[in-house]
Amino acid sequence: MALHDAHPAVTDLAPPDDIDEAEVNILDAAHRVFLRQGTDGARMQEIADEACVNKSMLHYYFRSKERLAEAVFMRAVRETFRRFEPAMQPDVPFRDFVRDLIVADLAMMDDHPYLVGYIISELHHHPERWRQTIALEFPDGRTAMQAKLDAAIAAGEIRPITLLEFTTFLVSMTFFPTVGGGLVRAYAGATKEEWDAFLNGREAHFVDLCLNGLRPA
Repeated sequence: MALHDAHPAVTDLAPPDDIDEAEVNILDAAHRVFLRQGTDGARMQEIADEACVNKSMLHYYFRSKERLAEAVFMRAVRETFRRFEPAMQPDVPFRDFVRDLIVADLAMMDDHPYLVGYIISELHHHPERWRQTIALEFPDGRTAMQAKLDAAIAAGEIRPITLLEFTTFLVSMTFFPTVGGGLVRAYAGATKEEWDAFLNGREAHFVDLCLNGLRPA
């Protein structure tokens, strides 16, 4: 599927099963280059060299680095939301639901650290795209998450909390250490070794922190 005919707004991007081998190769190469250089520092020629293709093929499929970055971003989002799906089932205990959400978010940050800058830029310049992304890739997510919260509140497992509060709480824990790690280290006076140790153990810590914060008073 070539994306050279129109701007790939969120709704124009192909589903993951509708991409050919050449496109997958380019996306994988772009991911590796973005890991090394970030999206701002990456160059199309470097991505072409990494993919072992000529630059014209990159432009045939994606036309510009912005569109290629968007495609890489969308693939990462799809992977993350797919990891959410098992946790949304009604029979999954609330603790496991929280853990699976945190694990999926942290995995995206660990596997695609360059996406942080890209997401911030997108939210600043194209805030509507993120709303479209959620609607397209996670259409029943809000309903399922609300049902989870309602059931846990009714069972007395957690205090009353809105979906907005819960989402803010969750995202702040999983997203901010990657976005503001330098600021946190400066405030805490942490060494790089201390920070790395914290990051390595943050999954279990964040799950406990979230669940303890939601306990009924």
